[in-house]
Amino acid sequence: MTTLAEPPAVEVPPEDRPPLRDRARRVAVLVTAPLRRWPSRDAVIVAALVAVVGCVYLPNIGGFPGASDDEGTYLAQAWAVREGLGLAHYTYWYDHPPVGWLQLAALAWLPAAVAPDALAVAAGRYAMVPVVAIILALTYVLTRRLGFARPTAAAALLLLGLSPLTVTLYRQLFLDTFAVAWLLAALVLALSPRKHLWHHVAAGAAAAVAVLSKETMLVAVPAVAVALWQGTLRGLRGYSLVGATAGLALVGVFFPLYALLKGELFPGPDHVSLIGAWQFQLQNRTGSGSVFEAGSSANKLVQSWLFYDWVLPVAGAIAVVAGLFVRRLRAPALAAVLLAVMVVRPGGYLPAMYVIGLLPFFAIATVGLVEIAARRLLAVDPLRHGRRYRASVALLVASTVAAVVLVVPVWTTGLGRAVTRADNSGYEATAVWLRAHAPVEPHARVVLDDVLWLDAVNAGFERERVIWFYKLDLDTAVTATLPRGWRSVDYVISSPAMRADPNILPNVAAVLTHSHVVVTFGTGDDRIEIRRVDQEAQ
Repeated sequence: MTTLAEPPAVEVPPEDRPPLRDRARRVAVLVTAPLRRWPSRDAVIVAALVAVVGCVYLPNIGGFPGASDDEGTYLAQAWAVREGLGLAHYTYWYDHPPVGWLQLAALAWLPAAVAPDALAVAAGRYAMVPVVAIILALTYVLTRRLGFARPTAAAALLLLGLSPLTVTLYRQLFLDTFAVAWLLAALVLALSPRKHLWHHVAAGAAAAVAVLSKETMLVAVPAVAVALWQGTLRGLRGYSLVGATAGLALVGVFFPLYALLKGELFPGPDHVSLIGAWQFQLQNRTGSGSVFEAGSSANKLVQSWLFYDWVLPVAGAIAVVAGLFVRRLRAPALAAVLLAVMVVRPGGYLPAMYVIGLLPFFAIATVGLVEIAARRLLAVDPLRHGRRYRASVALLVASTVAAVVLVVPVWTTGLGRAVTRADNSGYEATAVWLRAHAPVEPHARVVLDDVLWLDAVNAGFERERVIWFYKLDLDTAVTATLPRGWRSVDYVISSPAMRADPNILPNVAAVLTHSHVVVTFGTGDDRIEIRRVDQEAQ
């Protein structure tokens, strides 16, 4: 058997080798080359600015704002996915597409590593940290791809990231935050400088994921089409739009296909359905009234947004309307305007977290218009038009000073509130009580809001006996486990989320009426009461 001999090693004569100093220089050049490229400079800028935002976003993330029932619901649904129990901790009724809390489930390792013993919702908020960092980075990248300078892109990132309204809402566990990240990604891909067809297909797919994270993002999808039209060569626009539509359809079809394969696409007796959920959301859900009607739910909600920060919403609303007439700003401005139409439409339902989708586009449009105006002001030839040039500079400086004078007091107050308030102390104390009491009565049936649902389950109460208060009346699978109705309940935890429902349900009202307080945490409207049900009451 013949074996092949290895080729002899080629020895480089020492005199032909480059000096050690030259070789080290070459290695250094190769290692540092990415840092000297323009995109990498952008990456360094983004990393530094995100770190700055993190200094106000992370402190007290679990303490402010107060936990909401929606946060607890999405967190419990993510927990059900992780535990292999299905798409929700109760019967999944297609209230929202599940992709949002699937992403939340994928990030569950972060809260478990950072705050394993904290209130479940407070710990869960750490899962939003990478999502918010991605949104900030994409805001910067999108501003750059629209043709604006680095300082402008940096200003957009900071305007978004440091707004007290952003800090308040982006801390919370809302599906809209995932959705807006994917919508920004779709716009960034649509405006890719390489103008590659597959980037445009990916833009359509990203838009579909945005819609499957929160269905309200469907309203803003036309903005992606505008970005594709602007970011594609004239002769290739048809191919790009077809490719993006294919990506949108191929990803988006999975949701109705899932419902169809389960026999739950169309309404019918004894089962939930996707179309039935759509009918409820669009037709049967109680509206929020008009934002222009004093005292309506929509008006109060908008006022609450402006309470945290009126600077970004007001400046952004003006900027996106003006941005429709500026080619570079048309795509993000259109996205914001389309989403804003849903706010001002009369009679529809307005969710508390809806403004989340508007904020990045408000920031981009605001700083974009400022750069355009500044360039036009400073384009005056100082040699030929000295007086006009000096007036332009004076106007620019005065506008900057006025903006700072307006912004600093509002933001200082809002950010101070975000890093110091302890709005969840009552919930935290209740979670401690649940952990202490579960070993005493593990089989007790407890009715509570979804903020505390996962804490009760993790404390050791039987999952089937921990009841989200809405289900006490509205879920037949739950009522079937209550042979004596409300008398089958042992404890009810009265919380702000439960008491805030104006149309309180009969069984919930009964357990609250026929119960007495065992212990109270907090005071006033924010108090949480542990109440023992008087099961023998008439």
